[in-house]
Amino acid sequence: MSVEATSVGSSPDLNETERQLEEYLLDEADDVAYFKSRLIAKDLDLSSKSVGHNMRTLADASGVLSIEKWGYSGATTWMVQIQE
Repeated sequence: MSVEATSVGSSPDLNETERQLEEYLLDEADDVAYFKSRLIAKDLDLSSKSVGHNMRTLADASGVLSIEKWGYSGATTWMVQIQE
């Protein structure tokens, strides 16, 4: 039997990409931060579409992040808040 390492507060239901996004957002966000999908995609070597899909899933599953689609102007912007 093997045990997967997960981030503190991370849901065990997250896939690898969602975990990667969660770790990235926790590292980059202070308390509240705004991120564009295309910039996250560039930093994590993902497509913007993949980031958008996984951010929506992460918004529902993460126990440590509050994620809200904030706006669309050239790329989707996400408001990310670390919950304490």
